Amino acid sequence: MDWRVFAQRMASMARDLLAEHTLDATLEQISRSAVELVDGCDASGILVLSEGRVRSLAPTDPFVTESDTLQGELREGPCFDAARPDRPERLFRIPDLTAPPERWPHFVPRCRELGVGSMMGFLLYTREEELGALNMYSRKPGTFTEDSETAGWLLASHAAVAFAAARTDEQMQEAIATRHLIGEAMGILMGRYHVTEDQAFDLLRTRSQRTNTKLRDVAREICGPGGAAC
Repeated sequence: MDWRVFAQRMASMARDLLAEHTLDATLEQISRSAVELVDGCDASGILVLSEGRVRSLAPTDPFVTESDTLQGELREGPCFDAARPDRPERLFRIPDLTAPPERWPHFVPRCRELGVGSMMGFLLYTREEELGALNMYSRKPGTFTEDSETAGWLLASHAAVAFAAARTDEQMQEAIATRHLIGEAMGILMGRYHVTEDQAFDLLRTRSQRTNTKLRDVAREICGPGGAAC
């Protein structure tokens, strides 16, 4: 491993991540960077646990999604464990999936059938939150070394910051869009029923509670074709 060259490529990756404008584009850049920067990495992706359910994000190869799905079904595996908030470990590695498994006895043989020879999982986290696991796969056994772990960990550290920032930005954009939509719906109700701003909001809220529908979805119905009544 030429660490000087690696550092230069990492710096370039960090700038590329900051230049992305959406969360999806950021995650795709993270996965591509793992394949480009970590020796022996043939495929990569991000596994996220949401209310106990596995989501597979930005996979560079279909078998990454298959592996994530398998870990979710079996409730075990290096990437699944790395993404779990109740585990103190932040890095998992299976150096050789052809060897008898020391851990994850149900997952290892099934993953081997997908054509995976070795794999690593890194927790993506910042000081404030844990985001998921960055997963790296090799089709050959014995590919990932200690240097691979170090390179993967450095990449995962940068990736976590970019992931968190992109998600915060997306949430902020969604909040702005929702506020605008609700304001538009309130304006329609004020004109339709000749009510005040507070009364228009009460109409929205009452319909939301009565139909067990999110406020933004009620607003979208009112603003849409035909304009639903409250």
